[in-house]
Amino acid sequence: MSTTANLTRTAARERSTHLRVSEYLVRLDLSGAPDPARTTFPTTTTVRFTATAPTTFLDFLSEVSSVVVNGRSVVPEHDGSRVLLTGLTADGSENEVTVQGEGLYSRTGEGLHRFTDPVDGATYLYTQYEPADSRRVFATFEQPDLKASFTFEVLAPAAWEVLSNQVPAEVEDLPADGAHPALRRWTFAPSPRMSSYLTAVVAGPYHRVDGHWSAALPDGGTLEVPLGLLCRASLAEHLDAERLLEVTRQGLDFFHEAFAFPYPWGKYDQVFVPEYNLGAMENPGCVTFTESYVFRSAATRAQYQARANTILHEMAHMWFGDLVTPRWWDDLWLKESFADYMGAHASVAATEFTDAWVAFAHRRKAWAYTQDQLPTTHPIVADIPDLEAAKQNFDGITYAKGAAVLKQLVAYVGTEAFFAGVRAYFQQHQWSATTLGDLLAALEGASGRDLAAWSRVWLETAGTPVLTARVTADGDKIASLVVTQEGADPVTGQEVLRPHRLAVGLYAVTDGADGRTGGAATTLRRTHRLEVDVTGGATEVPDARGLALPDLVLVNDDDLTYAKVRLDPASLATAREHLGALTDTLPRSLVWSALWNATRDALLPAADYLDLVLRHGPGETDTAVLAGLTANARTAVEHYLPAAQRPRARGEQADGAWSRLLAAEPGSDVQLVWARALAAAAAVAPAAAPRLREVLAGEVPGLPLGPELRWSLWQSLAAVGDATREELDGELARDATADGATQHLAALVAVPDPEVKAAAWQELLTPGALTNDHVDATLAGFAQPLHRELTAPYTERYFASLRQIWAEHSIEIADRLVRGLYPAHQDAEPGRDPADHPVLRRTADWLEVNPDAPAALRRLVVEARDHLLRALRAQLASG
Repeated sequence: MSTTANLTRTAARERSTHLRVSEYLVRLDLSGAPDPARTTFPTTTTVRFTATAPTTFLDFLSEVSSVVVNGRSVVPEHDGSRVLLTGLTADGSENEVTVQGEGLYSRTGEGLHRFTDPVDGATYLYTQYEPADSRRVFATFEQPDLKASFTFEVLAPAAWEVLSNQVPAEVEDLPADGAHPALRRWTFAPSPRMSSYLTAVVAGPYHRVDGHWSAALPDGGTLEVPLGLLCRASLAEHLDAERLLEVTRQGLDFFHEAFAFPYPWGKYDQVFVPEYNLGAMENPGCVTFTESYVFRSAATRAQYQARANTILHEMAHMWFGDLVTPRWWDDLWLKESFADYMGAHASVAATEFTDAWVAFAHRRKAWAYTQDQLPTTHPIVADIPDLEAAKQNFDGITYAKGAAVLKQLVAYVGTEAFFAGVRAYFQQHQWSATTLGDLLAALEGASGRDLAAWSRVWLETAGTPVLTARVTADGDKIASLVVTQEGADPVTGQEVLRPHRLAVGLYAVTDGADGRTGGAATTLRRTHRLEVDVTGGATEVPDARGLALPDLVLVNDDDLTYAKVRLDPASLATAREHLGALTDTLPRSLVWSALWNATRDALLPAADYLDLVLRHGPGETDTAVLAGLTANARTAVEHYLPAAQRPRARGEQADGAWSRLLAAEPGSDVQLVWARALAAAAAVAPAAAPRLREVLAGEVPGLPLGPELRWSLWQSLAAVGDATREELDGELARDATADGATQHLAALVAVPDPEVKAAAWQELLTPGALTNDHVDATLAGFAQPLHRELTAPYTERYFASLRQIWAEHSIEIADRLVRGLYPAHQDAEPGRDPADHPVLRRTADWLEVNPDAPAALRRLVVEARDHLLRALRAQLASG
């Protein structure tokens, strides 16, 4: 990426002081898209704006053929990323600029992505722009605060479905002649004012299902919103349209009432697109989702819950982010944290998934805790100097930590005051761009609270608080219960003790009926819930005095705040013996979270965590939590366990998954989770290969053998050298789909053969050789934990290639390569400082020699180093 392509905040602010953009007309000729030999498409942009300076620039990452400024053709001044505009009218009258060029069809999921379905040969297109890739498709002022109305005109094959943010205003058929096939020109209605990264075009022979939603308006009228669900034709049989439309209507009902601002974008299409880099994207009126949400295989309730959460997350963006947009990427959290919070909140309030906060606590917050302990962590309101930094900050801080902090804010100001502030925010700032101060002002007005101090410690500092209960006994009663807090901003080193409104749960082990099984069993039940405002380093819970001494104290019960929780010694002992006896899912999830954080922090041996998962995991009824536990256990074994203990633990993990698979109820979600856990564990346990073949042969009663599970089994067999090329090709013939081809590639690269690894390395480092999905598949096969000796020779090549990778690949693909090829599977040496490990020394050397490397690249390397250092420390602590 050239220097000028990495737009800085300073340059964006300077440009926005001189411009007021009114409208764009974008013409795209996609008629040649079905021809794979056509690598580009004609694109023409006309933009109208007023200026107070005679010079500015448009962003355009494509070839330019002509530029017309106010009716005058000029010689294009284009450096590959910016089109310089001179001689503008700066007296308040409108300028009109037209830029013609050729856009490049994408294979990386950035810009206008083109995909050919191997099932039927059909071509599909979709756009993905956030944060700054609309400039790959049309000339634009690529920054979120320069909003305008957009009109799209698209020429495409006549048989195609074409969508944009608004409904079509005109559709013109162009009949075929001797030289050209039948075409259709779609002209879409002008959009309301919006940011360029939110615009969208989707085109291809998509399968479509229509629906409808309506709601009463304050004036007595009715808001009518047409709904659309689209996917590739070859996936149509798997599209569970009624279930998707039900969640969509439930979400629109909820937000219509909660936000008191009618849905503002006219229609609501949701499109499931191939080779997608994200879970979804909030393009107004034309939301795009990963195809993995169209389940080709059996899916657990947790998967349906996660999909509903994403649907509601993107829907919340129609207001947070689309109607009101952050002025610059520093305030990315204004939309992403809110949408992440609303996804869970609306799931609980409006859908069948009333337990959505459990998955949030176990999965989303784990992501946040991991990110927030890296040396590159940042405040929720981050310092984003340029677009490369913006790309890096779509992370666990901006999404999950921000959402957790908003949950704490709701507890702090009250739900009604929070939503009243939100409603005022929409009314005051509709169609505009905002900053942190705008939102805080609205929330302060509604709640009557001064939020400046709250913002400083929660939004404008980094780091994770650590909360611990300190219990003093008086016989069998509590003499005192004190919640201690530790916290420091890892960026500044300053102590930060945040205010927390939270609950402390007291739990007792009892004998009696188990509410989940109905039989006599030991249970661990909450006897008291004590609310308290925690401030400073130590806060006594006065209501605890005189209560019966509990077996387990759970700080942050109900998960109201954002903090790592440390179990006191007595509570840890209870968890070890009775964790599975906790009758409620959320507190079980919170205890599991505390145990996992202790494992990552080298306070709980990795072998103990594996033992806890194998002993108490079978009692876990929430499949989102169970899937997370089995994944954590694999990480514990491969990264946090000493090398000498690893072979035995690998076998225990695979054997445990196998026995629990056989014990699970046939056809249940739990059975499917254990089958997936077995498949993953077997990739490092060659002795488990015969069991995988039993599963593939259908010998486990009730287990649904869909393509997803079958491929994971074959990939593990390949990784341990127990699958032939003929067998893998046979599975591809059985699943001759796009995903089948991707999974087949991952299996081939997983084969333990040095020539296979060498070929994969070469493919990965060759720009444009692989699509985005095939990059992921190749990385997964290349970096098998069992193949450390095969990949060790690539350590030095990795460091020698880093700057080349960053320079030659798009930022999306470069990011994946830098992360995925880092030599992360290493072993600690007893008695040796982990920082002195050869890979860590080599990493430090690279950072020292490359101080001028792009900041985003250095960040990725620093994070990879920290992950490895944490793993080596945990190994030594577990030895």
